[in-house]
Amino acid sequence: MGEERLLNVGKIVNTHGIRGEVKVWPQTDFPDVRFKPGSRLKMINPETGADETIEILASREQKTMYVLKIKGFDDINQVEKYKGWELKVSESERVPLDEGEYYVRDIVGCSVVSEDGEEIGVVVDILTPGANDVWVVKRPKGKELLLPVIDDVVLNVDVAARTVKVHLMEGLL
Repeated sequence: MGEERLLNVGKIVNTHGIRGEVKVWPQTDFPDVRFKPGSRLKMINPETGADETIEILASREQKTMYVLKIKGFDDINQVEKYKGWELKVSESERVPLDEGEYYVRDIVGCSVVSEDGEEIGVVVDILTPGANDVWVVKRPKGKELLLPVIDDVVLNVDVAARTVKVHLMEGLL
């Protein structure tokens, strides 16, 4: 089976204070789950692949970041070298989603078909501009299609079959 896939949950962008706390940029929809006390994460150096398993002792939100206290680190000198390291969890620990929710990487690469079965293209990116996500669909010819992820448009997502069925409202194409 090889190595289990790891999912990014954050990146250590800096140290915080002198007591060994780190400032983390969250890359997860579930920071309250990932950074809660007792949570275990893998800390990975993106350049060398070196990794360490850590346990969160405490966390607090600060603007768009999280400040984490990691078990066993009590001094800024111990955490300095971890700047730029990524925080990950194994795929088996991913948070189960509710009906109608999907992971970004389950959607990117899916074929998009209309309700009449017409091939429209492939999802290449997901934008989160505001109230609803927008899936960027690369079409065989012509411009990219920006698909609003709303019930009127996205009719069915079959992650196993890697297919998304959509209703093309007037003006979308």
